[in-house]
Amino acid sequence: MKSRAKGQSGASAVEFAIILPILVLILFGIIEMGLALYDKAMITNASREGARAGILFRVPPVTEEEIVNVVNTYLGNNLITFGDPVGATVTVTRGSFNPGDELKVSVSYTYTTLVLPRLLTDFGPAFGMVAETTMRME
Repeated sequence: MKSRAKGQSGASAVEFAIILPILVLILFGIIEMGLALYDKAMITNASREGARAGILFRVPPVTEEEIVNVVNTYLGNNLITFGDPVGATVTVTRGSFNPGDELKVSVSYTYTTLVLPRLLTDFGPAFGMVAETTMRME
């Protein structure tokens, strides 16, 4: 037979009710951090894709608008935004079109929290991410 002390029958339920919100917060925090790290990796990859498209030798040379389109297409296909439009700012800096000259593609993106928007107000509901890639013209 099980023996229970008088008044101890609901103790485990109360303990679970106290711990559950903390466990859920930790779980959603892990998910949010994973989404943020994934989006940062995709922004870095997008800047590389844009720089790689821009350094290739071609007549006529690749324009800044084409590089921006490559970056935006990559971000549109790969960022996790849950329906929000991709609001990345792409900056292309190049000296000239001569072989050996540098081309720099910078992507700035404001990441908005997806899972914990109200709980992360101490850190701000959104924070900026920047990725830069510099390559030499071929």
